[in-house]
Amino acid sequence: MRTNTMMKVCCAVLLLTAMAAAQNVTGTVRNGTTGKPAAGVEVVLLDLSQGMNEAAKTKTDAEGRFSMPMEGGQVPHLVRVSYQNASYFKMVPPGTSTAEIQIYEAAKKIDALAGNVNVIRVQADGNTMQVIELYAVRNDSRPPRTVVGDSTFEVVLPEGAQIDTADAQGPNGQPVSNVPTPLKEKNHYGFSFPLRPGETRFQLAYHLHYSGNAVITPRLAHAFDHFVVVLPATMGFEAKNAAQFRPMPDQQGTNVQVVTNARPGQDLSFRVSGQGAIPEDQTEAAQSQSGGATGGTQNDSRPGGGLGPPIDAPDPLAKYKWWVLGGLGIALTGGAYMLTRRPAALATTGASQTSAAAPAASASAPVAISSGNALLEAMKEELFQLEIERQQGAITQEEYEKHKAALDQTLQRALSRATRV
Repeated sequence: MRTNTMMKVCCAVLLLTAMAAAQNVTGTVRNGTTGKPAAGVEVVLLDLSQGMNEAAKTKTDAEGRFSMPMEGGQVPHLVRVSYQNASYFKMVPPGTSTAEIQIYEAAKKIDALAGNVNVIRVQADGNTMQVIELYAVRNDSRPPRTVVGDSTFEVVLPEGAQIDTADAQGPNGQPVSNVPTPLKEKNHYGFSFPLRPGETRFQLAYHLHYSGNAVITPRLAHAFDHFVVVLPATMGFEAKNAAQFRPMPDQQGTNVQVVTNARPGQDLSFRVSGQGAIPEDQTEAAQSQSGGATGGTQNDSRPGGGLGPPIDAPDPLAKYKWWVLGGLGIALTGGAYMLTRRPAALATTGASQTSAAAPAASASAPVAISSGNALLEAMKEELFQLEIERQQGAITQEEYEKHKAALDQTLQRALSRATRV
């Protein structure tokens, strides 16, 4: 009798433990274009602690609802919904079990696509000029739709530009590697990244041969509210049409020039000379000025004229101050600009990004990992990016498996250390 009682107690404990460890993740998928529930859409649950492995898969019912078993509720998960060649994601942090996701109908082209800001960051070292171009574009389609296709956003690069890295970041998403493809016209490139409703950001890092001075002739493929040139204060800047450019004052160590309402076909040519690197501390300074990584407003009491707004008037570039100087959070900064590749990023990346999502682990400003938890977050984000690259066909299956095996091993060690802390 005593043995039977003990066995029943043990079984009950095991059952309760299993019930506590296993739960369902539930949610609803809605179509933001039609305003109706999205029925029959495939939903996938990804286990981030196991390297983006598919933990469960299902389809939504007639009301757009879904439910999937989620093992290990104390580790982060990600819900992915793919619809009309675009993917939509929702993080499921430890301790939560719900995910509400909104998808949109796809369109190859919309009229409501506008540019917020185009930033060109220039540095020079020896006979090489390093350039980062940053773009923020907004999709204001009504009803909202996602732009999909082989070339959703086009850019024009200078003659002789050699692309080093390229990233894209959707609204409230993580930066992912997305290298544009050459188009028919020379020096024209197109991103295949979906443009979801809201603001999408792109980054291109490239280098050019440099002989001590150079003329850069930007060719805008889209209109932008602001066109910005950032270069070290040690380098010279001379615009062909100086009346178009207005300096942004009080930017220590940098020279920031801004053109408002820039349009395709507008002559924005400028000459740069000398050498120098943008100071590394500009990222922190700009982040502090703009109220953190999310780009808050800034009190600016400068008098009116140029880009200096009247007292108490909102600064049109306030939300981009950190982006302009720090490089969107996924751009390289300061002297660490030079051609950072994935292996280096794995060892050093922990840079923050402008959204509230996890830190980016693409070609980012190298930041020392101060704890096991920071490394853990960087590894999880790198796995997320690696999975996206595989889905986009940016890497081969062999490259995917090689990088994933190395990341899985590092992630497991980081998880072990984080558990012991």
